[in-house]
Amino acid sequence: MINGISLGVIVVLVGLYGILSKRNMIKMIMSLYLMNSGVILLFISIGYIAGGRAAILEGAEELIVDPLPQAVMLTSLVIGLGITALALALAIRIYDKYKTLNVDKILEDK
Repeated sequence: MINGISLGVIVVLVGLYGILSKRNMIKMIMSLYLMNSGVILLFISIGYIAGGRAAILEGAEELIVDPLPQAVMLTSLVIGLGITALALALAIRIYDKYKTLNVDKILEDK
């Protein structure tokens, strides 16, 4: 069975492949968001403790899960969503000007 760390690395690599191989801006932006999600999955999986409990529960003195990585990754998720929304808005503006989303054609017209 595949664990969370391996899955996170695979998702990051798939996103990296999408950024490097695709020339469509929308696909590149979605690949960037996929990489962001993979990094979040990776860090959450690193912080996972089997049988761990929240520090606020009774009887959690032995195995306590640190809530800080979860809070930081929640913040990262919100920031990644904002960056993706901004990138998509910029892609719409670029499409209005150049009538294409192909990065190579946009650089030729420049």
